[in-house]
Order: sequence, then C-alpha cells, then structure tokens
Amino acid sequence: MAQTEERTDRGMSMPTLTAMVVGSMIGAGVFSLPARFGAATGVVGAIIAWAIAGAGILMLAFVFQNLAVRRPHLDAGIFAYAKAGFGDYVGFNAAFGYWASACAGNTFYWVFIMTTIGAVFPELGEGDTLLAVALSSIAVWTFCALVLRGVREAAAINRIVTIAKIIPIVVFIVVLVVAFDAGIMADNFWAGDDPGLSTLAQQVGDTMIVTTFVFLGIEGASMYSRFARRREDVGRATVIGFLSVLAIFALVTLTSYGVMPSSDLADVRQPSMAGVLDSVVGDWGKALISVGVVVSVLGAYLAWTLMAAEVLFMPARNADMPRFLARERNGTPTAALLLASAFVQLLLLVTLLADDALNFMLDLCTSLALVPYLLAAGYAVKIALRPEPGDDPAGRRGELVVGALATLYSLLLIVVAGPKYLLVTCLIYAPGAVLYVLARRENHRRVFTVPEVVLFVAIVAGALVGLIGLVTGWLTL
Repeated sequence: MAQTEERTDRGMSMPTLTAMVVGSMIGAGVFSLPARFGAATGVVGAIIAWAIAGAGILMLAFVFQNLAVRRPHLDAGIFAYAKAGFGDYVGFNAAFGYWASACAGNTFYWVFIMTTIGAVFPELGEGDTLLAVALSSIAVWTFCALVLRGVREAAAINRIVTIAKIIPIVVFIVVLVVAFDAGIMADNFWAGDDPGLSTLAQQVGDTMIVTTFVFLGIEGASMYSRFARRREDVGRATVIGFLSVLAIFALVTLTSYGVMPSSDLADVRQPSMAGVLDSVVGDWGKALISVGVVVSVLGAYLAWTLMAAEVLFMPARNADMPRFLARERNGTPTAALLLASAFVQLLLLVTLLADDALNFMLDLCTSLALVPYLLAAGYAVKIALRPEPGDDPAGRRGELVVGALATLYSLLLIVVAGPKYLLVTCLIYAPGAVLYVLARRENHRRVFTVPEVVLFVAIVAGALVGLIGLVTGWLTL
C-alpha cells in the first residue's frame, strides 16, 4: 500500500499525460496530410472524412475514458481490456499486435525523416536506400540507449518536444489562413467534375487509413495509467488531447485546399506541408517545416518507443509474456525495449524490399492497431451489457452506445484496409505465438483452449496464404 501511495504522489500529472497523448498523435502523419488528401478527395470529401474519423475516434476516446473509470485496476490499457473481455490468448494477441503496430509506426518515422532530409541529400532517396537504412539503424539504437536511462526522464523530454513541434504547425495554419484564396478553394470543392455519391464514398474511404494513422496514440494516457497521479486524469487527458489534435489536423488539411489545386497537392513531395508552405512564402517555409518534421518525429518516436516497451512489459508481469520481458532497470522495461528496437531494425530491412516504403509502413502500422482497438471497444460493450457487482448503473446506456459505435467504426476500418493487410498482419501475428507458448509453459498452464486453437489455426492459415502470395507475386509489399 505504501508503494502505491508513493507512485500516486510522484506520478504523472494530467498535463504530462495530455502531452503523452498529443505527442503520440502529432508525429509524421500530420506533415503528410496535404498530399494524401489532395490525391484522394476534395474539400467536401475531406470535411466528411474528418467528421467520420472525428466521430469514430471520439467514440474510441470515450471508450478508453470509460474503461479507465470502470476498470481502474486494469493497467496497460489495450492488453488488459482484451484479456479481461475475451481470454488469455486474445489478450496476448492484442498486446502483440499493438506492440508490432508501434514498431511499424516507429519504422515509418525513420523512413519519413530520411525522405525529408533526402530533399537535400539525394543519396537518402525516399528513406529506403541502403544509406538511409544504415543511418536509421544507428538512430534506433541511440534512442534505445536514451530511453534506458528511465521512463520518467524520457516522458519529460517528450513534454518539451510536444510544445516545440507544434510551433511550425501553427505557423503553417496561420500563414495559409492569411494566404487563403476563395477561388482555389472553390475549384477544389469537388475532386472531379461532378462526383456522385458512390465516387464520394470511395474518396472518403481512401482517406480512412491515413486519418486513423494520425490518430494512433489516442490511448496513450491509458497505456501509462499505472504512472498517473490521479486515475481520473487518464480519461480527461485522452479527450482533451483528442479534441486538440482533431482541430489541428482538420485545419492543416482544409487550409491547404485554399492555396494550391488538389492535383498539385497530390504531387507535392513528402513531407507535403513543406512543399505547400514553400509555395506560399518560399524557402524559409520549407526549411521551417522540415525542421518541424525532424523534431516532431523524434518526439513521437520517443513516446511510441515507451509504449512499445510498456505493452510487452505489463503482460510479462502478469505471466502472459515470457518472464524475461519483465526485466527492468531504473523504471524502464529493458528487455522489452531491446526487443522492440530489434523489431524496428528488422522492419527497416524490410523497407528495402517494399515498392513504397513510406506508405507501406503507414498502412501496416494502422492495420496492426485495428484489432486491438476493436477488442477494447468490444470489451466496453461487454461490461455495459453485463455489469459486475459494484458498477454504477447511471450512464450505462450511454456507455453501451459509445462502445457499439466504436466497435462498428473499428470493423469499418478493417473492411477498408482490405484483405492484403489482413494477410500481412497474420504473417506478423503467427510467429508471435511462440512468446505465448513460452509464457504458458513457464507457468505450467494449458497452452490453448479449444476456441483458442481455432483462432491460432485461423491466424496460421492467413499467414500461409500471405506467404504464398509474397512468393508467387500476387501479394506485394
């Protein structure tokens, strides 16, 4: 009890938790929005896309807020909710999938940094050359050494970086508001001469993966709930962080339609915010955004590295991962951090084989996160339908609606991602079962129940289909 009280007194405040949420979401994604939206849709489609994404992600934010209040004893968010709701093996897969998603996102960050610097040094290409991978690898292990110095120290650095990286984004929005041209905006109103509802729906669908990617991290505060000074701060930080970031993302997208034709936006080199600002104010704008990209991505990388380590460390403490992953030093999960860095290193090597490394890692990161999100939303529905003794009945109907909407949104995203990424995620999920089997044997537990065997076989079957597809060429990276 004394240890718990000390953690409460010295834990993270709500501003720090909010900074973790904002810092996790504002990474590389925001700097790629103008080109991604310009290639997909016009102003109308963008407004609809952000409305759908905002509503869907807000439901997920409310899910994490409600779960933090309803089940305060469940630490490490995603894993704990999936395990409590659907059993050990499902919970393990939620943890492993979320961990793999974080690692894919971190790989995306290094590719994005290298393609940004590649505008000045062509040898780096678009972040997928041998030199770019070598430099990224050095950076991965440098950051690993930094985080090994302590979780709280790294979190404090992230809070400072979060403030610093918002400055160029705010400058971008203000400059574009001043330079706004109503005629250009009108020309960008529709993507195409006279799109019908089916075309508009397709355009909105084409934006859903990127809108989800930029919001990854909405659960950042819940992942660090065990460090919170007050448990109720977790939910508040999640919602405040979400609303702040939604406003920023929407403004970056919509103001871009007021200064460049959508066809030109689509062709701007990533990070596209740099090219858009360069077209308005010249070279200093491009330089400002490029510096902002590096600062922002490094801060987001730090936050996601912490979460990647945490999401393996907590299951290991509960005997759901091999016990070696529970090793820590100075409050930092050392073995989990090293494994995460090693997986990022592996994914960096994979980028050498991908046709479009940047977008492949973005889509892979998002696809891997969808199942853990779906499971968390499903658990919220489950506890709303079947409350446990001591649950407050007030507001249960609203929680059920929120959980159901979050579940439907997560299912929609899985459908939009398509079968390609479902098979690729199976290729990652399947070998992860080795860790689960090791953990079960260490603790002398039955490895699989009958339903879990069915799930395991389905994952392995998907992995085999994906592997055959890669070998035969009909499935490409």
